[in-house]
Amino acid sequence: MPTYRYTAKDVTGKNVTGISDAMDQRAVIDLLRKQALVILSIQEEKKQEKVPFAARMGGKVKLGELVLFSRQLATMIDSGIPLVQALEILSEQIENHTFKKIISDVKRDVSAGASFCEALAKHPKAFSPLFVQMVKAGESSGSLDDIMDRLAGYLEKTDHLVRKVRAAMIYPAVVTTMAVLITLVLMLKVVPVFKSMFQDFGGQLPLPTQVLVTISDLLIHTFFIWTGASVAALFLLKRYLSTEKGVMVLDTFKLKMPVFGVLFRKVAVSKFSRTLATLVKSGVPILNALEIVGKTAGNKVIENAVEKVRAGIREGESITAPLSRSNVFPPLVVRMIAVGEQTGELEKMLSKIADFYDDQVDAAVSGLTSLIEPLVIAFLGVVIGGIVICMFLPIFKISTLVQ
Repeated sequence: MPTYRYTAKDVTGKNVTGISDAMDQRAVIDLLRKQALVILSIQEEKKQEKVPFAARMGGKVKLGELVLFSRQLATMIDSGIPLVQALEILSEQIENHTFKKIISDVKRDVSAGASFCEALAKHPKAFSPLFVQMVKAGESSGSLDDIMDRLAGYLEKTDHLVRKVRAAMIYPAVVTTMAVLITLVLMLKVVPVFKSMFQDFGGQLPLPTQVLVTISDLLIHTFFIWTGASVAALFLLKRYLSTEKGVMVLDTFKLKMPVFGVLFRKVAVSKFSRTLATLVKSGVPILNALEIVGKTAGNKVIENAVEKVRAGIREGESITAPLSRSNVFPPLVVRMIAVGEQTGELEKMLSKIADFYDDQVDAAVSGLTSLIEPLVIAFLGVVIGGIVICMFLPIFKISTLVQ
């Protein structure tokens, strides 16, 4: 209930100020008149809304939350609930404070007369250009509920694809990191203990053990140097990769790197096909759809290839000619898109390509997991096992050293 601050005069002519909670300003006026007060001014006090710490820090909106929001909004609109009311209901049940505030802002803008897509476009960190353009197409065609449902399906499949790739990358990354940390602990803490023990016995150490001790001494004496150099190198690498040239180099390497390159290429083709199919089916013009596909590709090489496709279409070419010249998309994809373009079923053909490459990604992830496990075991055996053997070689000759 709103709060109003008022100033008035009583029967003696004395100024009276106070606050009153009421449904509206008219109710406050009636209340003051009943008290025989002459009203001088009434102003509504704006309450300071307590913003949670997570929202003030600008938390992230997860893909799963967008899926749930799209699916629920589609259901509500299809049930006949007005958009503003549906947004209000959703904002009340969203647990992510950042997303809750964003939906509240969107509801306020829509209530003030802005279109839904314009309100969403004010929050680019939460709603991608693809999301905004599809909502715009849904508003124009009067099928917003259908578009939101389609968006939810698209985001679900995208989230599923991202999770697969992340699962394939996490295992080797975690094991390799642990192996490096264990190796450093052995070299910096364990080997020096064995070194002092070997010196007490005297005698000549085996060559592998001598090499290991020398490397350990070098790491200990230059600890701050190589640690600082590593931090500086990581910082410079991050700065370089944030430049346009650095992003291009990294994205090119991703597509050409051994083992994982094939997976990244299949993911890129699947995402390209799924996104373009969803936009075309939603009624977004092909040039606008390709622009959005390029921006949401997540790979600069793919983005440049899509931009060349847009340029070719503007000059009167078909989609397939510049696609084949890019050398990024497999011949199978180019041929299937050509068939879809000729038969007028481009969206259907793109969906089939996306489904096919989703299955390919599944197979690639399974194959990578089977391949990575023995490689990781071999790595651990060679590096950590080698260190342990080098440390225990002198112990095998301990009787000789004692004599």
